[in-house]
Amino acid sequence: MKEADLYPPLKAHLQAQGYAVKGEVGAADIVARRGDEIVIVEMKTAFSLSLFHQGIERLAVTDAVYLAVPAGGKDKALRRNVQLARRAGLGVMTVRLRDGLVEVLADPGPYAARLSKKKRKRLLGAYDRMQGDPNAGGATRHGLITGYRQDALRCARFLAVHGPSRGAVVRDWAEVPDATRIMRDDHYGWFRKVALGTYALTDKGRQGLADYGDVET
Repeated sequence: MKEADLYPPLKAHLQAQGYAVKGEVGAADIVARRGDEIVIVEMKTAFSLSLFHQGIERLAVTDAVYLAVPAGGKDKALRRNVQLARRAGLGVMTVRLRDGLVEVLADPGPYAARLSKKKRKRLLGAYDRMQGDPNAGGATRHGLITGYRQDALRCARFLAVHGPSRGAVVRDWAEVPDATRIMRDDHYGWFRKVALGTYALTDKGRQGLADYGDVET
């Protein structure tokens, strides 16, 4: 596939809207003109940082700038790239090469993201749960520390000292509200159920304590 393969369908699409279209005009891949109205399209065989840079540069010429890529690819990645383009004021077109179908996924223009109360609450919850600043300066030698891992470490340290214990005891003494659930779910392989509601530390849990011994909890 070449960028040039995208040009004929895009040209036909713009011509159908009454634009006169020319390719490779100055630094722009496609320039379409309808009276004083100018549309610029920058083409690439896939989304890239270079494509976004080119599109943003063309905003100095016209507000109507589109990024064009072949249709297909992963839906999640496509949605994120379209969202990024909209935040930059750029439009997005895709071209289905087998039949030349051009689809406009976003038009250029001002865009303001809507605040998500759910995501904000989740972020603040993670912030409040984390003790200290365990990831200062980047990841630790064993990976980033989350509030969840800190809680698991507190449970593990309690069991290392006191031996097998009921979840309610660990919750109260280690001050981990979700102690029972953390030990039951056992995402890290650190805990072993030995009786109803009672958990012990595994060898992997002792190794985890050694690995994360310098982490503030």
